[in-house]
Amino acid sequence: MPHIVIDNDQPGIRGLMIQRPDTAAPLNQLAETLLRSPLSLAPGERELIAAYTSHLNSTPFCSSSHGAFAAAQIEGGQEIVDAVLADPDTAPITPRLRALLHIAASVCASVQPLTAEVVATARETGADDAQIHDTVLIAAAFCMYNRYVTCLNTGLPDDPGYFEMAAKQIVTQGYVAT
Repeated sequence: MPHIVIDNDQPGIRGLMIQRPDTAAPLNQLAETLLRSPLSLAPGERELIAAYTSHLNSTPFCSSSHGAFAAAQIEGGQEIVDAVLADPDTAPITPRLRALLHIAASVCASVQPLTAEVVATARETGADDAQIHDTVLIAAAFCMYNRYVTCLNTGLPDDPGYFEMAAKQIVTQGYVAT
């Protein structure tokens, strides 16, 4: 049961966004910019970073939703997402993406500079400054989104197909249209 009254039946952050359109607008615009605008990483990779960050932060709504959004946009779909969430070190992904996921994990672990080693590993696998920057910003933003959803104790959807339906909407319309 949420810690605040939510006057709609939507789960997770969706209910919070409907409840507070004034705060939803900038939060959705940030998600649109980070996850869908032209950046250094493919949208599916960015969604996977968001899903992995949310998984590390024990936020099932965000992990499941962004996992579905990633699955809809990457080759290998949900199988790849599941493998990454289980263990990115053994998942069938590129070394560059694996190194970027390690950066995301570092961002989740504590507020301190990335280690020289995690950055060097990312560079050795072909990650450039823009990709390192974007990974840090996505992971940092999702730490905030995860805390918003988790701290207010929002619920999960009852419909098992909810995340797949939401993925279709996000992939075709984006975050600002929701």
